[in-house]
Amino acid sequence: MSTPTIVVVGHGMVGQRFLEALAERGTTGHARIVVLCEEPRPAYDRVRLTSYFDGRTPDELSLADADFMERHGIELYLDDPAETVERAARTVTSRAGRTFTYDTLVLATGSYPFVPPVPNKDAEGCFVYRTIEDLLAIEEYAKTATTGAVVGGGLLGLEAAGALKGLGLTTHIVEFAPRLMPVQVDEGGGAALLRTIEGMGLTVHTGTGTQEITVDDSGAVNGMALSDGSVLATDLVVFSAGVRPRDQLARDMGLEVGARGGIVVDGQCRTSDPAVFAIGECALAADGRVYGLVAPGYEMAQTAAAALAGEAGEFTGADMSTKLKLLGVDVASFGDAHGAAEGCLDVVYSDSRSGVYKKLVVGAGGELLGGVLVGDAEQYGLLRPLTGSVPPVSPEQLVLPAGAGAPVALGPSALPDDAVICSCHNVTKGEICACSSLPEVKKCTKAGTGCGSCVKVIGQLLPPSGEKGLCGCFGHTRSELYEIVRTLRFTSYAQLLDSHGREEARGTDGCEICKPAVGSILASLDGGYILDGEQAALQDTNDHFLANLQRNGSYSIVPRIPGGEITPEKLIVIGEVARDYGLYTKITGGQRIDLFGARVDQLPGIWARLVDAGFESGHAYGKALRTVKSCVGQTWCRYGVQDSVRMAIDLELRYRGLRSPHKLKSAVSGCARECAEAQSKDFGIIATASGWNLYVGGNGGATPRHADLLAQDLSDTELVRLIDRFLMFYIRTADRLERTSTWLERLEGGLEHLRDVVVHDSLGLCDELEALMAQHVAGYRDEWAETLRDPDRLRRFVSFVNAPDTPDPSVRFVPERGQIKPDLTFLTLEGAGSR
Repeated sequence: MSTPTIVVVGHGMVGQRFLEALAERGTTGHARIVVLCEEPRPAYDRVRLTSYFDGRTPDELSLADADFMERHGIELYLDDPAETVERAARTVTSRAGRTFTYDTLVLATGSYPFVPPVPNKDAEGCFVYRTIEDLLAIEEYAKTATTGAVVGGGLLGLEAAGALKGLGLTTHIVEFAPRLMPVQVDEGGGAALLRTIEGMGLTVHTGTGTQEITVDDSGAVNGMALSDGSVLATDLVVFSAGVRPRDQLARDMGLEVGARGGIVVDGQCRTSDPAVFAIGECALAADGRVYGLVAPGYEMAQTAAAALAGEAGEFTGADMSTKLKLLGVDVASFGDAHGAAEGCLDVVYSDSRSGVYKKLVVGAGGELLGGVLVGDAEQYGLLRPLTGSVPPVSPEQLVLPAGAGAPVALGPSALPDDAVICSCHNVTKGEICACSSLPEVKKCTKAGTGCGSCVKVIGQLLPPSGEKGLCGCFGHTRSELYEIVRTLRFTSYAQLLDSHGREEARGTDGCEICKPAVGSILASLDGGYILDGEQAALQDTNDHFLANLQRNGSYSIVPRIPGGEITPEKLIVIGEVARDYGLYTKITGGQRIDLFGARVDQLPGIWARLVDAGFESGHAYGKALRTVKSCVGQTWCRYGVQDSVRMAIDLELRYRGLRSPHKLKSAVSGCARECAEAQSKDFGIIATASGWNLYVGGNGGATPRHADLLAQDLSDTELVRLIDRFLMFYIRTADRLERTSTWLERLEGGLEHLRDVVVHDSLGLCDELEALMAQHVAGYRDEWAETLRDPDRLRRFVSFVNAPDTPDPSVRFVPERGQIKPDLTFLTLEGAGSR
């Protein structure tokens, strides 16, 4: 019996999910699988396409493991789409002339961007926003552009507008409908969204269409004529006015297509030819709909794979809910968001001051039919699965904020077992609760591996582990992992996970809890550059770019100023950098100067000037030492009894770059008047006539705690030795994200035990603790200086290489207390958006 051949036309997200579904059923073991892909790269996460502009590389967006195709014997042909199909002979011929005979043909051709038939729509400077190649072309063209316009104010249109704004262009959005995101949100939600977007500095034109793209003598875009009679001056246009099913190949084959497009399929995703299937956005489902979201496409992929394996099951429709995050503002819609059901009622909460709008649509019997959430979508993961049922609390309690009449907290445990938690992979609460950890959930059900919006709810559903493990990936605590890494000299997260991770977590990519925690452990022990190799993938957003991400998507720069002491020459350099890059400046509570509003591509240029002037990274982005604050001490103050400035500088330079479970703050006061507020710090020093008093475990944050006196009247040498021991013992034994204040209160025996260990050496650890600190001090290298010396490392900061060397005069600046700051924005998609 000959081996059957399955030819898949298209290798997008749905095509890849189909291949995975075949592999899960063992079909790849007894069939030849051929995949013809039009793009020059394998399937990638199109939902997170815009994250390319936030530093993700195309490889990081890839959906297929490096060895997936080889492991399952799948033949993948890139940049070689199918051109003709002979149904009678059952052959497919590719653009390169390859011909394959098939037993089953699967069309996963997706959709194509709709471009309105306006004059000059193909002119130089006009683009669509669909593939990585589209983004590369936009990025290149934007080097010489100043203003961009997006045609379409839907999900992708807003993403495209955010990308153009991030590229430094003055940006317009043109939407024919009377509001933005007309498919997802209602009038009230659209109004809230409009206020948010206009507050970001984007100009929105709703209720008007594009009549014509105007061009200059060379044929390049120079403007747009709108249907309301106005004209926009723009030199770059992105069309994002929706998508259409890509069904031309099916038409050429003579397959049945819908009147408005889409390849007609039945419940098993078979076309009018039983040997041909169609899945994803190219298919017109049996319910008469073309689904433009990834979750229904995944379900179609599963259905088709099941049919080929002889399993029962039909595709009967899918969840059309969406959620996105816009400049830190959530926007979500689910179910009957527009209240189309007869007799339904709306329950609305609106707070225009804070930009929050919530609407729930409730049926006559009290059942939740749908809703719209703008500005606060915290309950999206709970409300969406409740759709179609009567919630256990009143709708009013589901929309009102805490403290405003919503006394009942409704958690995921209230959901029925058949509630779908992960819409991307159609995974129910019951299936999730059958697992014991997040890695097991991901491995067994794939829930949490799609858009990621369900991960929080999954975590709330899973039973607490009987072990005091760091997370579902490790049964060990952070302190235990520290000892394992130190003792066995591990240098990578993968080594640690494969050897000491839970069985179900081995072979996975871990989770967002343990990756940064282990990254911190590796950094604190090794002292190497944190963004080399695997370490880069473990870092949080701030560490990823060695800068603090701000709420508007720009970054802040905080050079180290030990003890707050700075020369006039260095002050001048900071002022010049702030002026030349248009940065907002503020003196921080830790006696440093913070510069706000830099784009990611500007960071190397800014830091090159700062490093040349003698500055180094202040590690404001890291879980590390931030500052050692100081009063002026005996040098200037008539009450000072010790040189607090000199001590603060010495301590800050000693412990700079020290990675720890949480941030570390310190201060040195030159006398008992305590002007540096040392007793509110993780470790604080107060001068006495006989030396120094050392206080530990303070915290001036959300839960203030006064530090405890550990030792008194210490010499300089004794003080440094005790701080070395204290910090390394904390790093060695604390939990992830545990401040010294919480750690000290949790520590068995408390302050007395700590004193026994680090002062009296009751555990015999002090020599080892001091050696670890000496290793850190000897191995310290400034991360920004290291970055600037290495061209390979600098490539991380080329998201916007097209940006000019000086501020673009077209960028809109807004006043901030007498200063100017760039109004830079980014849009990032969280939900399964239209693709």
